[in-house]
Amino acid sequence: MKFKNVLLASLPVAALFVVSCSNDDNNSTQEQVFDYTVPTTYVFERSGATTVDYAGETNLVLMLDEMGAEIKNKATAGTALDANKLSDMYSNINGQFSNVTLNTASDKQLKDKTAASRDFFMKFNGGGSIAEQSEVRNLFQEQFNNAAAASGGAVAAAGVAGTYEETATTKRLFAANGLEPQQVLLKGMMGACFMDQIVNNYLSKNVLDEGSNRENNTNKVLEEGKNYTKMEHLWDEAYGYIYGGDNPTASTPVYKFWSSYINQVDADSDFGTLREDIELAFRKGRAAITAGDYATRDAQIAIIKKKIAMVPAVRAVFYLKEGKAKLTADSGKKAFHALSEGYGFIMSLRYTNKPGTNSPYMTKAEVDAILDGMTAGTNGLWDIDYLNTHIDGWADQIAARFGFTVAQAEVVN
Repeated sequence: MKFKNVLLASLPVAALFVVSCSNDDNNSTQEQVFDYTVPTTYVFERSGATTVDYAGETNLVLMLDEMGAEIKNKATAGTALDANKLSDMYSNINGQFSNVTLNTASDKQLKDKTAASRDFFMKFNGGGSIAEQSEVRNLFQEQFNNAAAASGGAVAAAGVAGTYEETATTKRLFAANGLEPQQVLLKGMMGACFMDQIVNNYLSKNVLDEGSNRENNTNKVLEEGKNYTKMEHLWDEAYGYIYGGDNPTASTPVYKFWSSYINQVDADSDFGTLREDIELAFRKGRAAITAGDYATRDAQIAIIKKKIAMVPAVRAVFYLKEGKAKLTADSGKKAFHALSEGYGFIMSLRYTNKPGTNSPYMTKAEVDAILDGMTAGTNGLWDIDYLNTHIDGWADQIAARFGFTVAQAEVVN
């Protein structure tokens, strides 16, 4: 596939580009024509060697995966969970991961990447602040304590942290307010860490074009000891937060976190070719960077930001409605897993980035109002009458903001 991009410029044009000039009125308008190939897979090479590297992001994806498994396994075994171990894993200290590779990646940790993007938590766009950063990190620490308090034997009940046996083989830990700490951690971190890093950091022009990045990229100045430019690597790091934990060629293909949920939303015909659109935008943007075609790169950033924001929005509505449908079964406990997933995806909405605004699709205040509302009943989610009368309104609010209908999201067509 080949394409070209046309832009206006008065600067000299690098030899890489085919240049034509329009000077019928001696105007300096120039037409730059970029001629390069967008690969069909995320494979980019220079001198026969790969230029793609997102190993660090793969480690972070696998760290969160192992933290989720730690909670799940302790719940299934009915044994006590150590909150300190989860806290160590969050900060990657004391060698707590069973995957030794993660322990040796001592320069990588989830905590210092939580609510830490350049745009929202350094330049404080989108209402970000250091106080908010501390608040959300503490919220995840609280989930470790909630999970530990729920483990070890007590049966979950209104106002009582404990275990709910959903099936003979599936046991879940619920906090006293009915929220499932594992789901708040996993879905919340998908937003506060992965989404924030993707759209508010690595795809930020404040990061991509920082210092001499653009000049070095144009002139193919590689990072010391590497086969990529700084800008190429930054783009790969954004890619790695989505696809770094995947193994699509395994006998049972593996898709982690955002990659998995992109596939799930894409499976709904109401949302078109979402997966293909995101993958193409990543490949097209990466090829454009290598070619020095920054206008096309920026167009792909806008596509990625818009498309990926749909994923937590659609899944939040889906899980709110699924939770409501189950709310009266088992005194509400059958609904709490779905509602907890919805809670985490709603958290993620705060870290979306609406193209052209450098702000989220929903403000922190709007997101917090829904989250607070979900647990505002007596003993939180256990007040099923309260939830029953409010869930539809939250689903409507989210769907309207992102431009789809509740009917489109609540059933996968």
